[in-house]
Amino acid sequence: MPAIRTTTVPDELLDLVTTDALGHVSSIGLDGSICSHIVWIDWDGEHLLISSPVGSLKGRNWRANPQAGITVVDRTKQFRYIQAAGHVTEIRPDEGLAVIDRLSRRYRGEDYPVRTGRREVFVITLDRVRASLG
Repeated sequence: MPAIRTTTVPDELLDLVTTDALGHVSSIGLDGSICSHIVWIDWDGEHLLISSPVGSLKGRNWRANPQAGITVVDRTKQFRYIQAAGHVTEIRPDEGLAVIDRLSRRYRGEDYPVRTGRREVFVITLDRVRASLG
């Protein structure tokens, strides 16, 4: 099946960013190396959202270089996927742990258990998406 090329998540693959599929995001380290991170992801209809503790490696990297790579693969159909390149366009506090709680309820069925420390949300705008329906 030919790959789909677009600038957003195709409707037929929205479940990959709105259910409990794990995302793999990449950032560029301060030394220029590629850093990969397995994360819970959310989709607001336009952007990918990731919550992370303040001071995380990906946060330090994205503040220095906002480029991001994202891959999500359907766990039951390995050639059904989204690969995207984008950039962090906003970093905001995860007020009241709202984003991480929403993600934790989706992925774990309960609020996020760690209630100490500050978290922040990375808003990623997609520039290019390559996807396959498998």
